[in-house]
Amino acid sequence: MGLLLRLQFVAPVANVNYQFLLHGHSHIAMLGWVYLALFALIYHFFIPKDKETEQKFNRLFWITEVAVIGMMVAFPLQGYAVFSIIFSTLHIFSSYYFVRLVWKHQQIESLAERYLLKTALFFMILSTCGVWCLGPAVGLLGKTSAFYQIAIQFFLHFQFNGWFIIAVLALLFHQMKVKVENRVFFSFYKLLIVGTVLTFALPVSWFVSSPMLAWINGAGVLIQLVAFVQLVLMLRPQFGAFYAKLKEIEKIVYSFALLSLGLKVLVQLVVIFPDMALVSHQIRNFVIGFIHMIMLGIISGFLLGFLLNGRVINRNNRFSEYGIKIFLMGFVLTEFLLFAQGANLFLSLDEIPMYHQNLFLSSIWLVVGIIMIIFSNTNLKNSLK
Repeated sequence: MGLLLRLQFVAPVANVNYQFLLHGHSHIAMLGWVYLALFALIYHFFIPKDKETEQKFNRLFWITEVAVIGMMVAFPLQGYAVFSIIFSTLHIFSSYYFVRLVWKHQQIESLAERYLLKTALFFMILSTCGVWCLGPAVGLLGKTSAFYQIAIQFFLHFQFNGWFIIAVLALLFHQMKVKVENRVFFSFYKLLIVGTVLTFALPVSWFVSSPMLAWINGAGVLIQLVAFVQLVLMLRPQFGAFYAKLKEIEKIVYSFALLSLGLKVLVQLVVIFPDMALVSHQIRNFVIGFIHMIMLGIISGFLLGFLLNGRVINRNNRFSEYGIKIFLMGFVLTEFLLFAQGANLFLSLDEIPMYHQNLFLSSIWLVVGIIMIIFSNTNLKNSLK
């Protein structure tokens, strides 16, 4: 779907509504890929296995899958309309039940892992408040209102920075078997939460003019930087032993994800300056590049690492190894083009020659890599056993 979006700038396909397809692409990337991967990994690593619990999670998984497939079909055909809203609502209620099941059945000994996982689930529920505000916002003020736009940004911010990233950190702590003093962890944890909440001021500032929002975001970014430094210090004692046990492809994926996380923190430091904060929203190339840095670099990077480490993806299979490397190559190429083109627009320079054609061709590698990863795992049914 993402590749088709980029094809529209090169050789437009008739009867394809770009905006509808964009809605489909974003929903399926977030709720089809990331949500379902986190669902499976959280169940696998944090939930004790018994027949009754397994049946509950299994039924919920397939109900969620129906919701995802429904959105995948409905959004490109009709955008936000009856069927897409029905399937989106089904997904939200399924996610609420998922939280209830995890909260009830989890048995996590590590205090750090338990706090991170429960906090991630809390942010997931909190993010959906933005979705519930969309209807009243349209009815009262219209889709062009600041309230409507802020509601969307509320959902996206706390999905990406709250639910997705903090859930990934919970899984990373579990994979690395991180041992840390409660005092040290809670110092990091408090900064992480405060930074996540305060940095929501940036997307709000795109629609509400107030100098105070820039100060709030600046404080959030600096707090986030300190939290990242503390995270590195916590992981460092166990990282050497963990890293030494990994296969080459796992080392590449984990290094890539950690590097992307560091780059995210640095990019956010730049937008402390009010002029850059405005540019970060006005130049669409920067917006897409940053979103993909989080989705493909950080979140997908870590998820691929967890799936390799958990033997869901066969780390000894050359086909899957090449698939992952091709996927990462496609990510690097597309990110370079997006940010380079954004920089050219910011500096009022000429557009990169054949920019859209090169972006489309680079994106093909993402699809090729994913297909190779899927087909390298022929025994998917037993891969989590």
